[in-house]
Amino acid sequence: MDRIVRLDTRQEAGLQAIADKFVATHQGDVMKALKEMIVLNGRLQEKLDAAAGSSPRSRRLAG
Repeated sequence: MDRIVRLDTRQEAGLQAIADKFVATHQGDVMKALKEMIVLNGRLQEKLDAAAGSSPRSRRLAG
């Protein structure tokens, strides 16, 4: 993990609402939702890595 993100109460409530909707789209199955989120994050990371190309930042994070 690169950094710690701190949320205020309003941000935390918004995040909780989104998480609740995401779990609801998976028929309330938290593990199924978690697995899907891991897959989605992996795909996003691949896209970010491809977009970054060989920038100095991407080389630094890869090492």
